[in-house]
Amino acid sequence: MTDSSTRRTVLATGAAAALAAGCSKYGDGNDSSGSSSVKASGGQELATTADIPVGGGKILKAQKVVVTQPKKDEFKAFSAVCTHQGCTVSAIANGTINCPCHGSKFNIADGTVAGGPAPKPLPAEQITVEGNSIRLA
Repeated sequence: MTDSSTRRTVLATGAAAALAAGCSKYGDGNDSSGSSSVKASGGQELATTADIPVGGGKILKAQKVVVTQPKKDEFKAFSAVCTHQGCTVSAIANGTINCPCHGSKFNIADGTVAGGPAPKPLPAEQITVEGNSIRLA
């Protein structure tokens, strides 16, 4: 009986672990730690100036960066990780960068909190604009 119950325990534990691993999303950025598995490196081209609309922006999920153009020819960049619970922001509309998880909104001009539960602004990212190329500094 001991061998049988031990075998069942091992099988049940292994199945539960496999099920849990199969249901997780590695590196989706929606963990509460605020950590990200992928981070853009310095010098990497993020976008072209034509990719970024005036009064709007573009979310680069793979690099965890948001690039905005609050005024013509003025480009800003921020972390795409919400300061509330580490979700990746998902939209830019009406002058704000928006988080889908709990409704936090950030100003496209400076990353400050415009609404929602986020406690801090989005951290700024250093970029350079050379010609029509926007790169991380």
